[in-house]
Amino acid sequence: MPKPNYQFEKRQRELEKKKKKAEKAQRKATGPETVAPVLNSEAPAENNSEASMP
Repeated sequence: MPKPNYQFEKRQRELEKKKKKAEKAQRKATGPETVAPVLNSEAPAENNSEASMP
């Protein structure tokens, strides 16, 4: 039975973490641009619903 290659497994985990970190950084960098239009589109809807309640 072959011995487990712990160095390979560790390297794979490190690469996966690095990939996730890079993806998160990319989402964070582009995040505010995509969030702002969503907030702006929700705000008028909330104002209209509040105006119709009283």
